[in-house]
Amino acid sequence: MDNRFKHIIDGYFQKLEEIIPNKRIDFKKSNEGIHLSNNALYLLKKIVEKNGFKSIEEEIYFFKKVKSEPLSHLVYFSEVRSCELLMPKIGLGNQLNFLEKKIKRINKFFNRNWDFVHYMEQELTYLDIQYFTRSNQVFPLYSLPESCYLDPKFFTSHDMLWARIKGMNKFIIYLQERINQLKLHKHKALQLGKPKRTLVWSASKAALTELIYALYSSSAVNHGKEDIKGIATAFEDLFNIRLDNIYKTYAEIKSRKDSKTRFLEELIIRFNNKIHEDDSL
Repeated sequence: MDNRFKHIIDGYFQKLEEIIPNKRIDFKKSNEGIHLSNNALYLLKKIVEKNGFKSIEEEIYFFKKVKSEPLSHLVYFSEVRSCELLMPKIGLGNQLNFLEKKIKRINKFFNRNWDFVHYMEQELTYLDIQYFTRSNQVFPLYSLPESCYLDPKFFTSHDMLWARIKGMNKFIIYLQERINQLKLHKHKALQLGKPKRTLVWSASKAALTELIYALYSSSAVNHGKEDIKGIATAFEDLFNIRLDNIYKTYAEIKSRKDSKTRFLEELIIRFNNKIHEDDSL
């Protein structure tokens, strides 16, 4: 990159990192991004007006690689700002519908320009002189924030379209994140609205103790890394029951005169009976 432009772009990206942290861009941040991008474009424009370019290759590189960075972010921040302003304030369904319409609009934009998108994504160069030099200027038929840079010395036939494509790709990520956030909120709201069903342990505490120790002995919980107390606490929370001194209950089970595992044996018998009944149907 030409040193005339490098310090501007380097400084731009350094300040951009302060504006775009690892969290959602809000209305205030989008305004800051618009101001920063406009300022960088203004500085680049002044250099181009004063010095021009030394070669066609330098001109192509500038409009294809250099100017498109702050201009694409200008598109991105402008779209985010508009989205934040117009987003319905109430109703998750209304907000999701609004964002889905934005997605459809972007898809139509890419479909309309699929040939140029393909050209750029394939990193082709045979039409660069037509697309990225000022000798083939064609004024765009739309009025957008970046249209203020339609100075004959500072735009080509496709540099703004390329910046809009890059900006929309960034905006798509923003929309997807917003949609995911809203769907998560909707899911949580639905879960909170569901009445919680309480499970009640209706057998004896000794029976539950047998089950807990059987699970512990078979390493069936957390690959055998969970202790008796941990398993017991989980069952207490699940069935809203207090097991008091589970170790004392276990000692009483061991001292039984008859079968030590009454409940577990009953479970086996009842389960086998259930299978036989179902097979006979």
